[in-house]
Amino acid sequence: MEHEEQRDLMKEREELSEAEEKHHVKTVGKSLSGSQTESNFLRRRDKNVFICPQCGKSFTQKGNLKRHMKIHTGEKPHICNQCGKSSTQKGHLQTHMRIHTGEKPYTCDHCGKSFAHKGTVNDHMRIHTGEKPYTCDQCGKSFAHKGTVNDHMRIHTGEKLYTCDECGKSFSTTSLKHHMKVHTQEKPYVCYLCGKSFSLMASLNLHQKRHNGVKDHMCFDCGKTFVRDGELKLHQKTHTRQKKLTSVHSVTRNSNGQNI
Repeated sequence: MEHEEQRDLMKEREELSEAEEKHHVKTVGKSLSGSQTESNFLRRRDKNVFICPQCGKSFTQKGNLKRHMKIHTGEKPHICNQCGKSSTQKGHLQTHMRIHTGEKPYTCDHCGKSFAHKGTVNDHMRIHTGEKPYTCDQCGKSFAHKGTVNDHMRIHTGEKLYTCDECGKSFSTTSLKHHMKVHTQEKPYVCYLCGKSFSLMASLNLHQKRHNGVKDHMCFDCGKTFVRDGELKLHQKTHTRQKKLTSVHSVTRNSNGQNI
């Protein structure tokens, strides 16, 4: 609905500009002084603008201002007859009702997946386009969704909004949902090859790589491959130690090539 409000605001601004332009054309031919023309123009402009007394936002239609005022008053007259949730606007309630009806009128042109909200399908499309318009101003990392970059920013700020009710551990991102499975012992992801279950989809994917013999993490020093990135990093430490030993050994040799 945020996108729709923005479009409405742009439309209102266009209407206002158009009204001002028409009035300007009408007054050009009149033999009025510059100050008279300006004062008449301003009066006409003020008559067509409705301003919110709370935040100063302006509207070209009185009905739009009335709907906007509900944000400040907290009035939510439109109530869902399924769950009791209330909304400020009828359109918001109609969108909410799709949760109960299962209606998904917006479909992805690339994969055919359907969604209840237009904004959701727009976000989903970035999976196919690779677009990542939201960038972290701390490290430059980019993200497809605004919520994801907001979560990421907490890594830099150290803010931890999510606390586990079971153990009190805090998290900076929504990874609390994954953590809770430690307490519930929930393991919904099952390997179809051996029946072993996992609490995280990522863990299942790694497990199935072992079945399939997929080793997509390669050491550039020796060409050895590994299933997990952590295994590769552990392996690379052996090369680092060898390089250090070689360096120390070469330093301790004398000019004749003999050990000291």
